[in-house]
Amino acid sequence: MFAVHLMAFYFSKLKEDQIKKVDRFLYHMRLSDDTLLDIMRRFRAEMEKGLAKDTNPTAAVKMLPTFVRAIPDGSENGEFLSLDLGGSKFRVLKVQVAEEGKRHVQMESQFYPTPNEIIRGNGTELFEYVADCLADFMKTKDLKHKKLPLGLTFSFPCRQTKLEEGVLLSWTKKFKARGVQDTDVVSRLTKAMRRHKDMDVDILAVVNDTVGTMMTCAYDDPYCEVGVIIGTGTNACYMEDMSNIDLVEGDEGRMCINTEWGAFGDDGALEDIRTEFDRELDLGSLNPGKQMFEKMISGLYLGELVRLILLKMAKAGLLFGGEKSSALHTKGKIETRHVAAMEKYKEGLANTREILVDLGLEPSEADCIAVQHVCTIVSFRSANLCAAALAAILTRLQENKKVERLRTTVGVDGTLYKIHPQYPKRLHKVVRKLVPSCDVRFLLSESGSTKGAAMVTAVASRVQAQRKQIDKVLALFRLTREQLVDVQAKMRAELEYGLKKKSHGLATVRMLPTYVCGLPDGTEKGKFLALDLGGTNFRVLLVKIRSGRRSVRMYNKIFAIPLGIMQGTGEELFDHIVQCIADFLDYMGLKGASLPLGFTFSFPCRQMSIDKGTLIGWTKGFKATDCEGEDVVDMLREAIKRRNEFDLDIVAVVNDTVGTMMTCGYEDPNCEIGLIAGTGSNMCYMEDMRNIEMVEGDEGKMCINTEWGGFGDNGCIDDIRTRYDTEVDEGSLNPGKQRYEKMTSGMYLGEIVRQILIDLTKQGLLFRGQISERLRTRGIFETKFLSQIESDRLALLQVRTILQQLGLDSTCEDSIVVKEVCGAVSRRAAQLCGAGLAAIVEKRREDQGLEHLRITVGVDGTLYKLHPHFSRILQETVKELAPRCDVTFMLSEDGSGKGAALITAVAKRLQQAQKEN
Repeated sequence: MFAVHLMAFYFSKLKEDQIKKVDRFLYHMRLSDDTLLDIMRRFRAEMEKGLAKDTNPTAAVKMLPTFVRAIPDGSENGEFLSLDLGGSKFRVLKVQVAEEGKRHVQMESQFYPTPNEIIRGNGTELFEYVADCLADFMKTKDLKHKKLPLGLTFSFPCRQTKLEEGVLLSWTKKFKARGVQDTDVVSRLTKAMRRHKDMDVDILAVVNDTVGTMMTCAYDDPYCEVGVIIGTGTNACYMEDMSNIDLVEGDEGRMCINTEWGAFGDDGALEDIRTEFDRELDLGSLNPGKQMFEKMISGLYLGELVRLILLKMAKAGLLFGGEKSSALHTKGKIETRHVAAMEKYKEGLANTREILVDLGLEPSEADCIAVQHVCTIVSFRSANLCAAALAAILTRLQENKKVERLRTTVGVDGTLYKIHPQYPKRLHKVVRKLVPSCDVRFLLSESGSTKGAAMVTAVASRVQAQRKQIDKVLALFRLTREQLVDVQAKMRAELEYGLKKKSHGLATVRMLPTYVCGLPDGTEKGKFLALDLGGTNFRVLLVKIRSGRRSVRMYNKIFAIPLGIMQGTGEELFDHIVQCIADFLDYMGLKGASLPLGFTFSFPCRQMSIDKGTLIGWTKGFKATDCEGEDVVDMLREAIKRRNEFDLDIVAVVNDTVGTMMTCGYEDPNCEIGLIAGTGSNMCYMEDMRNIEMVEGDEGKMCINTEWGGFGDNGCIDDIRTRYDTEVDEGSLNPGKQRYEKMTSGMYLGEIVRQILIDLTKQGLLFRGQISERLRTRGIFETKFLSQIESDRLALLQVRTILQQLGLDSTCEDSIVVKEVCGAVSRRAAQLCGAGLAAIVEKRREDQGLEHLRITVGVDGTLYKLHPHFSRILQETVKELAPRCDVTFMLSEDGSGKGAALITAVAKRLQQAQKEN
């Protein structure tokens, strides 16, 4: 028993001594945690250089865009062909994806030889040979009658400008076919396939083997967004935000970047950690000075590094009693499979002895322990370096996503990772230590690159089909110039109908006289009360106007109008309004004061004078009974009488659009048009009295409130209305009414977007085909979300956050589509608004007999003010459709409040002038 303990002690002491000896000799190969964190930072800096346009040409890590923009989402299905060209044989596969809706892949494959005379001969002959093999495969598998998409794994350095293109930069390995370099391999293969008239194959993608690995794993795990190869060579790819990729146009979505990390250190960035053995290995390689990082990591070089170390140790008398064999002097005699065998847990020492004996050496027990430890240090360093670069990629992903903890999966392939008994465990442990805030799963790829090419093709095929369906929907909202000219002409005709006595009753554009007959001239002065009713909030204002300096001061208070009152009786509504006025006068210390009052009443009214307004019909959600057909000024006076607390001089009832024009007219006498583009949509303008048949008199001008929201209620614009517009209209409070407004105003744009999103989700094109309860809720998608989503400053991540607030769990791709939908709907709204405005400015130009008209439009409304693109598109449309009109757009400040006071002031001024006359 004592002898056993003595032997065990002797062996453990021997092992300890040998390990210490090797550790001292290979001190520089042991990398501390601080060194690994530093390498991580260096690699991050190299990634930045490779992604930036200015520094990419000199960057060692090339960060090549692959044009793979999406990972599998599980909805892929169909049959695909895949072709893997890059080794001593090439492989053709038929891949059947997702039978019966399950994530399931079936593969049938065949290997074909690549004879030397083909791969080193003429390029055309190479591609013709590949096409012949593909034709043979399709014939064998009875696929000749089918049209199939194909993915090509082409494991040579290529420059890509799109997914289905790869320009060969240089051949590697044993390939040297003439006339292929600097040409597109997809075009070459396509041309060769055309010789086979019975073969109908579309090459949808050319991919690198690393990308193939990521895509294969992503099919099984949607969290997979990184691919790593640790085999004969080494490389990594990952999904990067488009906004960070300078080399490719566009900021939306993500794209897979092939890092080509094997070249990390080619610019000297790793000199301080390279050892004499790394330098010796590099000098004896086929590509000295290139792929420095790869030469410290990959399977092609680890065995050779071990050989160089053993040779040096033997020469120093630290191994084999100083004896060396000719095999130990021979390059390539120790391979990575030997290193893996020597590091096996139980049989490692026995394997080490056997391998060393095969090399013509006579190792002692101590030699075997030392050699095994050399292998451990070399392979451990490889795993450490790989982990540092991978950790850099993971921290970049985490920063891109702006999350405190990142959950992600890394797809891995390669013989070193697969056959080395300790490598995966070491790699995983170091990665987790370097990025403790990342929950990383490592997934081994099956049939990596070739199945991956089929997956890329399946995704490309799905994206292509989905894109067609999405474009079909968005095309409904793209208006041609001819359609806009037609809208302009129809609006012009409706304006004329509305002004004529005979056709006025039938016109959809009501062209209501406002009895506002003048613009401010700067002499207005005094204190005025203004009321503003036009939405869920009601405002009471005190407006002080000073003459001479054109100065206006305002004091206001906002009161809510509960839904019960909006949709109750007229008496209740006007009593509530008077209660609010009383509260305001009390608040301002004006109890009992008799002030001139202007009432902004933003609903369609027929006026017979400036202080009389008969409500034609409620809009914007109001439904108070016993009001339509009644004079709202009389109703307000009656409510004031019922309260019997104060008396007010109601001088004018005005529309918010007219108020907007007057506010801007106070600043710019050239302003003769008012536009509201907000919750509702409307337009007013100064019309010559001679054209207004509804009002007596031909002298001067009067402001006409067009009430253009009703344009199209007679069906004249049905040709440009979509099924989504019909859905929104039918679900509104006033079906069949205000059709133009429902295509152009803030109250409805979000609802149109919601209807489109529901339809796209039903088609399986969004949100994984799942319609959430929130998405089913009418009004959930407010127009303010369109403005936020379309903001140029907003990254897709923030778009996803907005959608999550709406209960919509979106992917990156979903967010792009939602942004496109919002853009299409708001663009159409701005163009339609522009076409309507162009009709009015052209009418004013022609009426005045001018070759060229200069005019200002006063504008108000949240859509115009807050939407990032609406105002620009509207202005561009007016310029295009009315080129002979020089239109200035002026933002109104509080048209409905200040404007009402100014109209009241102008009316008082005109009344005074009449009295004096």
